[in-house]
Amino acid sequence: MFSKSCEYGIKATLFIAQKSQWGERVSLKEIAAAIDSPIAFTAKILQVLAKASIVNSTKGLHGGYEIEKECLPKISLKQIVQAIDGNRIFDGCALGLKICNAKEPCPMHSQFVIIRNKLSETLASSNLLNVAMNLNLGLTVLKR
Repeated sequence: MFSKSCEYGIKATLFIAQKSQWGERVSLKEIAAAIDSPIAFTAKILQVLAKASIVNSTKGLHGGYEIEKECLPKISLKQIVQAIDGNRIFDGCALGLKICNAKEPCPMHSQFVIIRNKLSETLASSNLLNVAMNLNLGLTVLKR
């Protein structure tokens, strides 16, 4: 459903959010290890997330990635998806047609619009604070 970059981006952001709750800054190597992602690929994704102001990047000896605590409840998973993959998943055709709308629908249009809208609502209502809290409580995991 999501691109590989987006999957890693969501997981990386959630790991950073989890650590940021406790005022911890995490390194690129820690993030890559925590989400089972290649370091170079993770670095590129984190650049995109930093440019979108989702994560903060600090260089130097005590540098790393973090998200300000007060921003955790304000950042939704939808914002992460949009920063990495754009709106393709929210307004694209299920079959990849260039033109697909109510006037010229693909065979899956009616069903897919319902799924797209529900996905959009779910991601928009899922903020980093709530998801990170579930990780900290052990109710959810980022890798197996």
